[in-house]
Amino acid sequence: MPQKLIIDADPGIGDALAVMCATIDPDVEVVGVTAAAGSISGVQATRNVQALIELLDPPLRPRIGGCSEGESAEAMPVDQHAVTPRDMNGLLGLGDYNPPEIDLHNRRESPKLIVDLVRDSPNEITLLTLGPLSNVARAFELSPDLPGLLGGLVCLGGSVNYGGNVTAAAEFNAWCDQIAARAVLRSPAAKTLVPLDVSTRATLTPEQVSQIKPVPSAASEMLEAMLQFSLRAHRQHMGIEGVRLDALVAVAVATRPDSFESKSMAIDVETSGQLTRGMTVFDRRVMSTWQTNIDVVTGIDYLGVADYFLQTIRRI
Repeated sequence: MPQKLIIDADPGIGDALAVMCATIDPDVEVVGVTAAAGSISGVQATRNVQALIELLDPPLRPRIGGCSEGESAEAMPVDQHAVTPRDMNGLLGLGDYNPPEIDLHNRRESPKLIVDLVRDSPNEITLLTLGPLSNVARAFELSPDLPGLLGGLVCLGGSVNYGGNVTAAAEFNAWCDQIAARAVLRSPAAKTLVPLDVSTRATLTPEQVSQIKPVPSAASEMLEAMLQFSLRAHRQHMGIEGVRLDALVAVAVATRPDSFESKSMAIDVETSGQLTRGMTVFDRRVMSTWQTNIDVVTGIDYLGVADYFLQTIRRI
């Protein structure tokens, strides 16, 4: 039976590639894709999600959750020398592809849709978050018993030893909404965290990108536009020859439990530090006083993640 999945995302090229793969993977049933504000605004995230689903046109269409609130990270104060989401994803989030400005009819807001879908299939759905945790925190507020109804919660974000990627201490998703990150990561849900220490190590090489030759279609044109933009952005802004597959690592963790290793740890999120706001803090003292509350991925088959992307994306 396919793994039921809700994907909460702020696409972003990386998130868009992950949504595409999961949606066309026959072993996964994506029942919902919910938009979140983060690397782009909530409105733009909603349009990007809708464009992805419309172009892919899967036999089983996931429900789409909209987001009308929240600025993009471009409007937030940050180190002026930091690489920005616009640098890596383009003005509208999908590189050289410009999604149409079509708004959802009878739109269901993302937190409410998460609640409804999970309640319809209790203990069957894994919620995969690829962006800030604002929608999940709000869903937990709307339905306090929701953490116990999830089949699992997999969150892309945070850092153990890697440091930050938006400030010296903080990872982007936790930094964007550190209050929500703290609430969700300390919640009683069965949680797995995919930190920067692991997610940054899966990369698609330029040679592998050149081997992707899907059947010509509107979806494959979007894929080509995103990949070529991402290759240039990684080279120009990060000095990397290739495309990092952070979000695909999280998809693998959510759908392939035998592909990774993890360790139970105790986590909290800094919400007020001038230099450390958004930092994920782990109690690793010999005489720890915090109770373990999350499984943290410590290793995964990185080459397998790239192979999974290449094999799945050809189905377009």
